Amino acid sequence: MRMTCRSVSSRSNSSGAVMSYVDEVQLGRVDEPLVHEVLTEYGELTRARMQDYLPQAEPSSYLYELVAEYPRRGGKMLRPSLCIAMARATGADLEDAIASAVAIELLHNALLVHDDIEDASEERRGTPTLHALHGMPLALNAGDAMALLSLRPLKDNFHRLGLPTALRIFEETERMAWESTEGQALELGWQRDNRTDLHDEDYMHMVLQKTCWLATIHPMRVGCVIGARGRMPLDPLIRLGFFFGAAFQIQDDLLNLEGGQAYGKELNGDLFEGKRTLMIIHALHNLPAAEHCKLKAFLGQERAHRTAADVAHVRGQLDRTGALDHARTTARALGGAALYEFDKYFNGAGEGRDRRFMRNLLIWVLRRSH
Repeated sequence: MRMTCRSVSSRSNSSGAVMSYVDEVQLGRVDEPLVHEVLTEYGELTRARMQDYLPQAEPSSYLYELVAEYPRRGGKMLRPSLCIAMARATGADLEDAIASAVAIELLHNALLVHDDIEDASEERRGTPTLHALHGMPLALNAGDAMALLSLRPLKDNFHRLGLPTALRIFEETERMAWESTEGQALELGWQRDNRTDLHDEDYMHMVLQKTCWLATIHPMRVGCVIGARGRMPLDPLIRLGFFFGAAFQIQDDLLNLEGGQAYGKELNGDLFEGKRTLMIIHALHNLPAAEHCKLKAFLGQERAHRTAADVAHVRGQLDRTGALDHARTTARALGGAALYEFDKYFNGAGEGRDRRFMRNLLIWVLRRSH
């Protein structure tokens, strides 16, 4: 039976203990040099190995140059780094985890291409999106190709990790892919049907599937499969990954409204796209009736009909209803719960660089500016 957002949340019921962790998140004490050092190290290793899977073949200008475009742009490399760190923290050699980290990053980039098309986004990592540069048909095909390429590193796991472990990673990947697809369907469906009857719980459930499985749950579970080989439980990582991933997504939504020069995506893009973020849902429940109707009408428009003036008005509504403060408070609470679950999961284990990196990463995602 699939674990729902409600069942994930209800299991972390030690509210008193969690509050001290929320305070730790609020203070924001994080070893940023360690976080950046590990993200850089594991990111560079993943990028270098990823080149082995990017074909140098024809049709180059219509396919393989496009396939390499998003990986070349970089990114935070959070997902592959989390996979490698979890694998090493639970007993694996670095080389054991590289192929799975590459597979995760390739699939992430494939889904970014598709997400940008579905959202009609204009920028990705500070540069025009793939479909803006090459047109939707070629971009869509390149995204499909990248998704197929992500299977090749998983095949290589059979040789290094053995059949049982490699097969388990395949099964974990299939589950993550279905969860992500269902979560994406919820978000797109809410926009198509102009749903304004949503609550925070609906947002959290969507984020659990759309964001958390690929961003945090899957990398940690795969890393644990590689490192622990059954010696440590996987199910608690769903709970930990939900709190971690949801905090990450809410911070991402906030950055979309407040991002500075380092922000690599379209500022206010979520508003132009009509996404049901936690802030929009909060505003819908706290606006006077007339303003609620205006916001609903705005959300029901096609993106091309949403003007900069309309977006500025909605942005003001978010401020007036305290929607951003609500989101920040929620993200801090989720971050505190993630720290609590992390310490409980690793209770009694040695400290180690990779464990310290992951714990600091939980706080860093709420402090980042891009």
